[in-house]
Amino acid sequence: MTKLLTSWVESANREDADFPLNNLPLGVFSVGDGEPRCGVAIGDRIVDVAALEEAGLLDLPGGPLLDVPFWNELMEAGPEAWAAFRARMTELLAEGAAEQAQVAPHLVAQADAEMHLPFLVSEYTDFYAGRHHATNVGTMFRGAENALPPNWLHIPIGYNGRASSVVVSGTDVRRPLGQLKPPQAEVPYFGPCKRFDLELEMGAIVGQASEGPISVAEADAMIFGYVLLNDWSARDIQAWEYQPLGPFQAKATATTISPWIVMAAALQPFRASGPVREKELLPYLREPAPMLYDIDLEVALTPEGGAESVISRTNYREMYYCSAQQLAHHTTSGCPMNVGDLLGSGTISGPEKDNRGSLLELSWGGKEPLELTGGATRSFLEDGDTLTLRGHAQGDGYRVGFGDCTGKVLPAMDVPDWAR
Repeated sequence: MTKLLTSWVESANREDADFPLNNLPLGVFSVGDGEPRCGVAIGDRIVDVAALEEAGLLDLPGGPLLDVPFWNELMEAGPEAWAAFRARMTELLAEGAAEQAQVAPHLVAQADAEMHLPFLVSEYTDFYAGRHHATNVGTMFRGAENALPPNWLHIPIGYNGRASSVVVSGTDVRRPLGQLKPPQAEVPYFGPCKRFDLELEMGAIVGQASEGPISVAEADAMIFGYVLLNDWSARDIQAWEYQPLGPFQAKATATTISPWIVMAAALQPFRASGPVREKELLPYLREPAPMLYDIDLEVALTPEGGAESVISRTNYREMYYCSAQQLAHHTTSGCPMNVGDLLGSGTISGPEKDNRGSLLELSWGGKEPLELTGGATRSFLEDGDTLTLRGHAQGDGYRVGFGDCTGKVLPAMDVPDWAR
């Protein structure tokens, strides 16, 4: 296992620091009235890499690449540029770096910065690829003997979502309105969602375009990096609308991502093997090597004015299909993939009750409410609740973290007169 790489930025050398020199995640930040700029997290600081490029300290193949407030241009430059960027940033921030005095003025405190979406989201696809989650949900609605549909063990199931509703951590999320039909009602009505939920996921960012089918190995090499992802879900809207075509408005409210892209290269020491296959996959979906990651994940819920409760802990290695398999399958029809495409992993749940990645599972459809710190209970999210996703891969004396992925639930808009 790789050991901690020490930096002259002392806060990066703590064992509990999310952003050591081994990590170097990518974000877009602004300070005060300043314009958003590309930055790299190191300890509790952000390096203004746009300024480093302007100063001639960062000369990348095909540059300049960082004079825009998003990371898509570095992605487009390809793996050679990705590797050159990480190597040069490591050199500039390492303990004893010759250019320390030139780099130091371009550091700002994370506490003083506002974070923005780190990349331009081209398209968004969400998957249903965690076996524990799919089994739990299927058991609730179809019984244990029919929990998984016949295709589930053969194919990564997904749907095309809305790139326009992807938001950065810290953005408030308004409870959606929609068409709802209680089981006892003869006809639906229009009103606020009553069973609003979270989904704990990882998001994979496509860094290279493709025009036709690609292999799992090629797909893995195309993935630029990863973010934490909360795919907010309106369960009651979904229950009425999803047959026969699947999620639509139930998933279109918002998808929150963490502000830092952890590059795939930073996660290589944490590769993990996929599950034992109950059904052998078709050749085009088989992994040539371990392609999941050992990333500890947790979900915390904080009511308005209340204390935080950690309601779930799980790990990304619980997934049945990795992001490379999802991406490879996505291309099989000839579907072009673009730089900046975002792939949601699907809800990441583990085998135990406290490993479940959604309130739908944690409360078993509302039948088993959770007790929070302070005595309050939750079956689904209430207005004023703040959800926080956290994740990190644990190394030898260091960790590679993602930073918090947060969102607060605001009340639904009033139903307009014309919709009554």
